[in-house]
Amino acid sequence: MALFKLRDRDAIVTGEGIIFRVYGYSHPPYAYVCDPEYAPANIYKSKDARAYRAKGNQVYYKFYAEGLRFVQQKYPKYLVRHKPLHRSLVGVKKEQIIETRKPDKTLQTLLKKDPQDTLLQALHTLFSLLLQRSSLSKVDFGIFGSLLHNFYHPMFSDIDLIIYDGEELKRLRETLNTLYCEGDSPLRNEFDTLKSVEGKHWKFQNYSLKDYVWHQKRKQVYALFHHEESGRTIKTEFEPVKRWEEIRNEYDPNMRILRKGWIKILARVTDDNDAYFMPSIYQIEPSRVLKGRRVDHVQRVVSYVEEFRMQAQRDELVVVEGNLERVSTPKQTFNQITLTYCPRYYEQTLKVVDQ
Repeated sequence: MALFKLRDRDAIVTGEGIIFRVYGYSHPPYAYVCDPEYAPANIYKSKDARAYRAKGNQVYYKFYAEGLRFVQQKYPKYLVRHKPLHRSLVGVKKEQIIETRKPDKTLQTLLKKDPQDTLLQALHTLFSLLLQRSSLSKVDFGIFGSLLHNFYHPMFSDIDLIIYDGEELKRLRETLNTLYCEGDSPLRNEFDTLKSVEGKHWKFQNYSLKDYVWHQKRKQVYALFHHEESGRTIKTEFEPVKRWEEIRNEYDPNMRILRKGWIKILARVTDDNDAYFMPSIYQIEPSRVLKGRRVDHVQRVVSYVEEFRMQAQRDELVVVEGNLERVSTPKQTFNQITLTYCPRYYEQTLKVVDQ
């Protein structure tokens, strides 16, 4: 097995200046499966007003839904063969990497410096609060998004943080929940009300905005931080990433994953230890098939859809709809439901029953 040097949410920069995010923890030994995040204006422009980023005289645009298609059409050299799936995925070969950016190292650098603008001042204030109110340490966190790449806007950018390790995440969520309940706290849950999704363009067919808000609120990791000095309320999130010692690369060239159709089931979650991460993995005990082919047993749900991360907890009853897959390894064969980029993307579902 190749030595792991990068993990989920670490950044890769290529010769063209395309910034990729490492996606998950399972990769072929010669490359990293990635998600394209930003590209410089000399090769890509977006009409989406949210996409503009600037770093000095250099302009970048953030990809939203179009990043995978852009790479497939314009830069097919950033496709890597995934043998278990019998297809190519967006990724970067190790010899194509010009630069890497590490969220943990960047955050420590930012926290050591005297803050020179209001966003960095807010970052320092937020960490003073979190470290004061919890047993967490600065080294338990990282930073991603525009702050990682130093093309943030002091008055408009969000604070996008990483929390490393599942146990530290639990402690953070407890602290955040306490702070959300205090009347004088500068932190509150972003999804306290349906106002958080007013005007949101929603495409999921079997997962309503009301469902979405209910699930997001209880995750606790999406916050609004009011920074008194700047008078600004800043969207702040805490995304879970595994510590190095937790990572196990499941990529196996001898594994075969075959699509077996579309399925919708009612199931009970039996293990949610990997539900926090990307991909989110839920061990399940099926109750009954609601739609699609009858199968002997579905062992787990594997979700690459951000909306379904941390979605369900152990012993909860869930409805799951997506791609049924047969997984064969040299040691075992089992069924799973995978939620991922596919032609029926917005028909996919993972939600708790009886909310």
